[in-house]
Amino acid sequence: MAQNIYDDPGFFAGYSQLPRQVRGLVGAPEWPAIRAMLPDVTGKRVVDLGCGFGWAARWMREQGATGVLGIDLSQNMIARAKEMTQDPAIAYEIADLETLELPEGAFDLAYSALAFHYVRDFDRLARMLHRALRPESHLVFTIEHPVYMAAAHPRWGADEDGRKTWPVNRYFVEGERRTEWYVQGVLKYHRTIGTTLNTLMSAGFTLRHVEEFSPTPEQIAAMPELADELERPMMLLVSAQR
Repeated sequence: MAQNIYDDPGFFAGYSQLPRQVRGLVGAPEWPAIRAMLPDVTGKRVVDLGCGFGWAARWMREQGATGVLGIDLSQNMIARAKEMTQDPAIAYEIADLETLELPEGAFDLAYSALAFHYVRDFDRLARMLHRALRPESHLVFTIEHPVYMAAAHPRWGADEDGRKTWPVNRYFVEGERRTEWYVQGVLKYHRTIGTTLNTLMSAGFTLRHVEEFSPTPEQIAAMPELADELERPMMLLVSAQR
């Protein structure tokens, strides 16, 4: 079973104050890049893996999806998503992505934001999703960039010129990473970019677009703290097709 850090009271209290949870999708700087990668969802059946508060699920419905299934391991997340949703075409379920099984050919789009790096067996998940998607359907997801999460102690340092720098040690040592994020011992699973993409192709997906997110000058002007994101990639965005 995956670690359920989101039901830890201290973690959930801090996480709930993030701009992307308070403001929704517009509070996520990477959202415009993700939106550009999404197919037209009109008339489509969507599954949102790691749905959190349901922001993407509700957006999918606003764009014309016929129905959305939101899945999350956290009871806190699902409870908040249900409170914020008044749409009978959106359903929420508590489930573990490590063991989740979806009906064959049930969906036209599988979407996930910053959840797959918590999954130990990504190969199993990718193959299950391939079965659950109809032919020509899409998988669009984001994860923490492997460069961002590779180090044993991922945090800013300074180089000889005093410039911010990020460690990239242990990049080719895949597997568990435990970090501090609101609480100690948050468990994630590091995979290289090559492993991530090759796993998708081995499962039968065709890659459509891969992007290493960086903020635009306009975003940095509005939020100067985003300039740090030019120093190293924080997120990997992937679009694939069945």
